[in-house]
Amino acid sequence: MNTKDYFSGHSKLYATFRPSYPEALYEFIFRHVVNKNNAWDCATGNGQVASYLAGYFETVQATDISKNQLDNAIEKNNIIYSISPAEKTSFNDNQFDLITVGQALHWFNADAFYKEVNRVSKNNAVLAVWGYSVCSINPMIDKMLSDFYNNIVGPYWDNARKLVEAHYDGIPFPFKEIATPMFYIKVNWKPEEFMGYLTTWSATQKYIKENGTDPVPFFGKDLSSHWGTDEAKEIIFPVFLKIGRIEK
Repeated sequence: MNTKDYFSGHSKLYATFRPSYPEALYEFIFRHVVNKNNAWDCATGNGQVASYLAGYFETVQATDISKNQLDNAIEKNNIIYSISPAEKTSFNDNQFDLITVGQALHWFNADAFYKEVNRVSKNNAVLAVWGYSVCSINPMIDKMLSDFYNNIVGPYWDNARKLVEAHYDGIPFPFKEIATPMFYIKVNWKPEEFMGYLTTWSATQKYIKENGTDPVPFFGKDLSSHWGTDEAKEIIFPVFLKIGRIEK
C-alpha cells in the first residue's frame, strides 16, 4: 500500500512552527466519549494531539509513518509511540475508546482506514477527524497569502489538499455523525514565526525540492512593508471537525 510522507524531511520545523489546536475542540470531543481508558492518535506527527490526550486517557497509542516525526515527538509516560500506517496496525480488536486524526485524513486510503477503525475500536467508541483551513490576518496580508498559496506554491500542492479546502466534504464518513460547530486556532505571531509556518507546508517543501530555492524569504520581503519585524499579529485558522460514533 502506497503511503504519502511529506513531513519527515522537516520534522523539526513542523514541531516548532505548527499551531496548537484549541482546548474547545478537545472539550467538545471528550463530551461524546463514554470511557477514557485507551486512545489512538493516528498520524500523530510531533505528538501534539497525543500529548493532550495523555492528560485524560490512561493510555495513548500514537502512530505515524515517519520515524523523524516520532523522534521529535512530545514524550509522556502514558504515550506509546510506534511507526505504523493508518490503514494497518498491530493493535488488538476492540481496543480503543477514542480515535483521533488531526490534519491528516486526506493522506489516507479512507476505506482501508475505516475498516481498521472498526476493527480496533470498542462498541460506541468515537472517531474524531479534523483539519484547519488557510489562516487570515488582515485584508492586505490575506491577499498576499492567497497569491502565495495559489500561484507561487499552488502547483506543488498534492491533490489531497483539495479535500482540506472542502473541509473533508469529499471524504465518506460511514459512522453515526454528530453535528459540530466550527472552531478556531488563534495565535499571535511575529513575521519570523509566520514564515516558519509557511516553510512547513508540503507544497513549499516540494517547491524547494524541485527548484532548489526557498520561496518563503522572497514572500517575506514583500510582506515586510506591511508587517514590522518585532510586531506580533493575531492569526486565525478556521478548524473543521467530523466526529462520529462507531456502532457495532
